[in-house]
Amino acid sequence: MQNAHRIPRRLVLQGVALATALTATGAMAQAWPNRPITLIVPFAAGGTTDVLARALGERLQQSLGQPVVIESKPGAGATIGADFVAKAKPDGYTLLVGAVHHTIATSVYKKLPYDFQKDLAPITTIAMVPNVLVVNATTPAKNVNELVALLKADPAKANFGSNGNGTAQHLIGAQFQNNTGAKLQHIAYKGSGPLATDLLGGQILLSFDTITPVLPHIKAGKLRPLAVTTATRSAALPDVPTLDEAGLKGFNIGTWFGVLAPAATPKDILVRLNTEMVKIIKSPEFRQRMADVGADPIGDSAEHMAQTIRNETEKFGKLVKEANVVVD
Repeated sequence: MQNAHRIPRRLVLQGVALATALTATGAMAQAWPNRPITLIVPFAAGGTTDVLARALGERLQQSLGQPVVIESKPGAGATIGADFVAKAKPDGYTLLVGAVHHTIATSVYKKLPYDFQKDLAPITTIAMVPNVLVVNATTPAKNVNELVALLKADPAKANFGSNGNGTAQHLIGAQFQNNTGAKLQHIAYKGSGPLATDLLGGQILLSFDTITPVLPHIKAGKLRPLAVTTATRSAALPDVPTLDEAGLKGFNIGTWFGVLAPAATPKDILVRLNTEMVKIIKSPEFRQRMADVGADPIGDSAEHMAQTIRNETEKFGKLVKEANVVVD
């Protein structure tokens, strides 16, 4: 009788083992990630967002074992790319490299097809990058006071470029005008690449771009930095004063960049992404890469980034009203 019972029991055990193996195999097949991940950059190639996305993407594909593709979707002050990700399938394969511009756009644009705080889930902040007031090296102005005098003396040539309507550069330009009394024509571009081309070519007089895309041109002597827009000087340009030091008291606007996913992305994927990205951002190699491009690496929690977004949205909402910047 004992032998009669052993065979069914063995079969049951084998069946359990087989089922367990099949379940594990199925889980592995469905495990994330098992195909390429796309980082959406909402600006044209060549700008700070693109540089940071590529630096992070190169290392992320090594840690996750899947290709990380960088795709540009520029336009409308970075809101086209944000809208694309907000409406993407929430499976962890389409992510946005967002920035402070998105918290500004919330107040600048009368209507947006998405809600930045509700439709996108923060993962982590990559870095904070100071903005810098730069002019073509052929411009006679050697400091902020001389620039303001030049702008007021020849209003017809007074213009500045930005990465688009509702971006940090646009708002900084508006604040600069309010603080100095100079009148500037705003020219919007789809990214730092085309903006730098016109600045170097003399089609525009100045810009308030982030340090990263203009630093090579500054080092080459083609662009002249007059001031950084943050409260403290930049380690990448230690001899360049702040706008506060130049007389525009209290001026303090910088640009943060971070990664976000569609809001309904599973929690375990968001946690995995945060863990991998923070590990990369805090590594000595990545920190050196950021120092080379004038960026200060962050690598914070999703909760901290969410709080930053709430704070910045409120802060820039007030600045937008003061500067009277509105885009239909």
